[in-house]
Amino acid sequence: MSGTPPNPDRDADAASAWAGSGAMALSGRPDGPPLLPPGRAAAVARELAGRFADSTGAPRLDGARLLAERAAFTGHGRRGRVSAGGACRLLPTADGWAAVSCARPDDPALLGALAGTEVGDDPWPVVASWLREHTGADLAERAELLGVAAGPVRTPAPPARVPVPVSPRPVKDALVVDFSALWAGPLCAHLLGLAGARVVKVETPARPDGARYGDPGFYRLLHAGHRSVVLDPATGAGRRAMAALVDAADIVIEASRPRALARFGLDADAAVAAGTTWVSITADGRASERVGFGDDVAAGAGLVCREPDLSPLFCGDAVADPLTGLTAAVLAATAPPGRGVLWDVPMTGVVAAALDPGPPVPSAPALRRGGGWVVETGAGAVPVASPVRRDPDGDAPTAGADTAEVLRKLGIPVP
Repeated sequence: MSGTPPNPDRDADAASAWAGSGAMALSGRPDGPPLLPPGRAAAVARELAGRFADSTGAPRLDGARLLAERAAFTGHGRRGRVSAGGACRLLPTADGWAAVSCARPDDPALLGALAGTEVGDDPWPVVASWLREHTGADLAERAELLGVAAGPVRTPAPPARVPVPVSPRPVKDALVVDFSALWAGPLCAHLLGLAGARVVKVETPARPDGARYGDPGFYRLLHAGHRSVVLDPATGAGRRAMAALVDAADIVIEASRPRALARFGLDADAAVAAGTTWVSITADGRASERVGFGDDVAAGAGLVCREPDLSPLFCGDAVADPLTGLTAAVLAATAPPGRGVLWDVPMTGVVAAALDPGPPVPSAPALRRGGGWVVETGAGAVPVASPVRRDPDGDAPTAGADTAEVLRKLGIPVP
């Protein structure tokens, strides 16, 4: 039984949103039916997209479909205890289950350090063996220390506080300086761009956005119409140019631990005091050093499907990323009148807020109907949709293509 009183209309709305999102088609085992994920993330995503369109005049998107949009480009499907994208796995621990990601080039070595041994090119056998002898708490402690994106799969609990939007602020023609990468932050920037903001993506020579090496169509979708600036924070001129961009920005987006930009001499508190809206997307809040990606964060917050024995399976494709990106965009489009604001957006908290606290229950399977699947809701049978893609509106700039032009227009010396 859930800790939330039954509400048939709410439950039917949640199930219908999941079915129509495309994310349910990605949930479950590859040789089994799609499974209905828990909670209201798809319905919440739909509500967020509507709120954003209403407050900014941006085109109205189906927020639920944004949850599975990447898979529409990559063609990924449901894979059980391997994430749709393949970089995260659900593995048993001594006292439960854990989600462990291996997405970055350095991750095999970091997972070897976690397990205390060499792992070679395939870390999974060693990591699986180590986890069977250690608790989820052991994993969480070592993962945060080493910067590994991993953690125990927890039972949904009353969520931590997620920021609440305040007064709408003008977005059209606002200058957005986007230091983020991958999906959540770039989706936030993309939505602000659809609302008429001028988006400048900032990367460094040593760490370009890893999404550039993913599906090119999906990257174009999120970055078309933006400007690309590459600056080297290892040089004084590069740091000064970064600081000047922040000074000129109306909205700043970051999606890394706060110390990352602080190392470049960028001070979020000072920017906010000067009137800037600063959107900080992290795995677990600015006070935490935890590293996390969409799949391990969602699973860690309790957004997993459950088999009859309650063992977990992945839901959707890195759902924490697009849900957080939508949340961040709604927040970025608001600010206290005449003041700056720092929006601390924890991905774990965003996911937890869309779940009902209480013990896990087996996930309802979709049913075969004709040539497809349907999910039964209190309002009737709803077809399970496949992921749907939007067409990119133009090309994304190559890295650094606009550096000189952007800086000169803002009166910033070009390094």
